[in-house]
Amino acid sequence: MAVICSFLWPWSEASQPHKNMVKGDPDSAPVPSTVVCINSDVIQPDHITWSTFNTVFMNGCCLGFIAYIYSVKSRDRKMVGDMTGAQSHASTAKILNILALVISLIFYIMLIVLYSFNLLGNQR
Repeated sequence: MAVICSFLWPWSEASQPHKNMVKGDPDSAPVPSTVVCINSDVIQPDHITWSTFNTVFMNGCCLGFIAYIYSVKSRDRKMVGDMTGAQSHASTAKILNILALVISLIFYIMLIVLYSFNLLGNQR
């Protein structure tokens, strides 16, 4: 009944600490807390989203797939704590993503130009 009273009336006697509590009593010990330290350094991007997009849509000369591999390597290095290796793999993935994007865009633009001048496809 005392527990019910402490929920109903928090100011009642049941919610007050006992006057004869011993210092070593486990009920009187403070609740331990956990402190999580988060490093506030700049997060190194691994370009995995860009590499996935290039792998699926703009995979010119398989550069998108190779960029994806380097992005995964960068993420793995970051998880291990090797920030120098992660930065190296991320910069390689970035260069490969740029090359894959440029080559694919040039190819698609040439395809549209050839199709618009009717040089590709059916000749009438």
